[in-house]
Amino acid sequence: MTTAPTPPSSVETLAVIGVGLIGGSIALAARQTGAAKRVIGVGRNADRLEQARLAGVIDVGVKSLTDIADADFVVVCTPVDRIVADVLAATAVVRPAAILTDAGSVKGTICRQLEQQGVSNFVGSHPLAGSEKGGFEHARADLFQNRLCVVTPVESSIADHVATIEQFWRQLGMRTERLTPERHDQILALTSHLPHLTASALAALIDDTALPFASSGFRDTTRVAGGDAQLWAAILSQNAAAMQRALTQLTQRLDRFSEVLAHGDTMQLMHLLVEGQLRREAFERRDEGPGRGGEGPETRD
Repeated sequence: MTTAPTPPSSVETLAVIGVGLIGGSIALAARQTGAAKRVIGVGRNADRLEQARLAGVIDVGVKSLTDIADADFVVVCTPVDRIVADVLAATAVVRPAAILTDAGSVKGTICRQLEQQGVSNFVGSHPLAGSEKGGFEHARADLFQNRLCVVTPVESSIADHVATIEQFWRQLGMRTERLTPERHDQILALTSHLPHLTASALAALIDDTALPFASSGFRDTTRVAGGDAQLWAAILSQNAAAMQRALTQLTQRLDRFSEVLAHGDTMQLMHLLVEGQLRREAFERRDEGPGRGGEGPETRD
């Protein structure tokens, strides 16, 4: 990484592009924690922006990126297939010293495209927090408390920019960890994107005749299938290569279950179930540890 003068630790003017669940929660948390003195919300619906302002989520709402020229920190919270265009548009209007990041759940395509475009003041982020619900109405200032944010610098990233972005997320209550964009996508394919796809596939199997018999197990397993289909189609498409590998792993696991059931091998069936049980228990223990919060439901972009 190259180095540059260390930017101020406090954000004078924060611009949040996309004031939904995540963008709204970032705005609320930044205002409550003092991470930003002023928050500009950028969106396409003036009425919605005014509602967010009246609700105390943002200080001012604007539809044009030209109105964020004085922002010194920008977080792009739009769907993953729009982030590159939004970062490029924001870079064209903010000061050269401004720092930009995002909250998208796919990083490889975004970070590499912006690197190729020569955008040196952008470093990717993914706060692992959220809900299947959308809109600033569901935003919470404590959404990020004790959660993990993955920061994904590339070779050309400025070291002080990376540190400033990490500090911002920590001010919102998060822990931070650095990964390459590609490693992030490989891991999230297994921990977030594949669970959503699997939940959706399972939910679609239940027809109207079976639906009255579905209970808590079905509800818990398919909860994330209620997420916005358009947003998730973009996420899965942007992470297609890692998803193909994850789907192959899942298919091999399901094939193994099918084999032992076909052979009536109860001992092997028990072994497979125990393996899953132990990994689930390890996840629960991690969430119960002091200062740990787990990723929670998938981020909505």
